[in-house]
Formats: sequence, C-alpha cells, structure tokens
Amino acid sequence: MTIYESDLPGVGKKHEIELGDGSRLVIVTHNTGRREVYKRPTPDDDSERLFELSDDLARQVGTILEGAYFQPVKSERIETLLGGNTVLEWVDVDEGSTIAGKTLAETDVRRQFGISIIAIQRGPDTIPSPGGNTTIETGDTLVVLGPRDGCRSFIGHIAGTED
Repeated sequence: MTIYESDLPGVGKKHEIELGDGSRLVIVTHNTGRREVYKRPTPDDDSERLFELSDDLARQVGTILEGAYFQPVKSERIETLLGGNTVLEWVDVDEGSTIAGKTLAETDVRRQFGISIIAIQRGPDTIPSPGGNTTIETGDTLVVLGPRDGCRSFIGHIAGTED
C-alpha cells in the first residue's frame, strides 16, 4: 500500500491511498480539522466525493478504524504488547469463574498478580476505571493491564486452571 501526501497551501493536506483495485482513496484534511473523503477510480480520473466529516467525528471514526473499540481477531485471547513485558488483555468472565460475583477489592488482583483491571465491558456498556466496590459479573469482559506472566496467572486463576 502506498500513501501519497501533499500540502494544499491555505487549505491543509491531501493524502491519497492506493487501494488494491487500482483506485485511490483521497482524504483532504482542512486546517480547520474538517475532512473530505473522495474516491478516484484511477490516478488520472476526477475524484468522486463520498462524504465529509467534522474534526471530532473524524477522530471518532479513526479510533474505530484503528481498532480501539473492537479488535476483530479470531483468537482465544486478545493481547496487546505495550512495551517490555507489559500487556493489555481482554479477559472474559465465564460461568463458573472464581471471581464472578466478587467486587474488585475482594479479588485483590493487584497484590496477587501485579495487574490492574482498567475497564469492564458489560454488554453494550463500558465501565472505565472501575472502583473497588464494582462487582464482576458472569459475561463481563475485563480489560487487564500488567506483566504478561501476571495476566496469564490471573486468567488461569479465574478459570480455575492455575498453572
């Protein structure tokens, strides 16, 4: 994939992204933050305007495209390496989990495993920075931050299959 960038004096920047079929996606970012998105069938054709986004909306769409809200990965576990040995993992709380029905304070995960639960996905809702009195429920997805070994030990502990 090739991306071409050019300045548009008095307007902003233009990025052209080559798509697999020979066409190009053209994004014009105005100095005001507004984005216009076009598609160009070939490099020599005129562009067809697809849509326009405000700065705030473009940033929200960008985080969705980046995978900040959902990572479509076919895997038993999702793990993001943050540097060194620190990982960010999404951990499902299944039926029969040893922590279902307990508060975060009762789980004592920070002391036991050296990890932090930084968010809980519960159905369509997200609980950011949950407090110690937050109860963990079956079906929750925990966003866990910590050393890889601590995360793995925690996963084994909540599943009742500690190594």
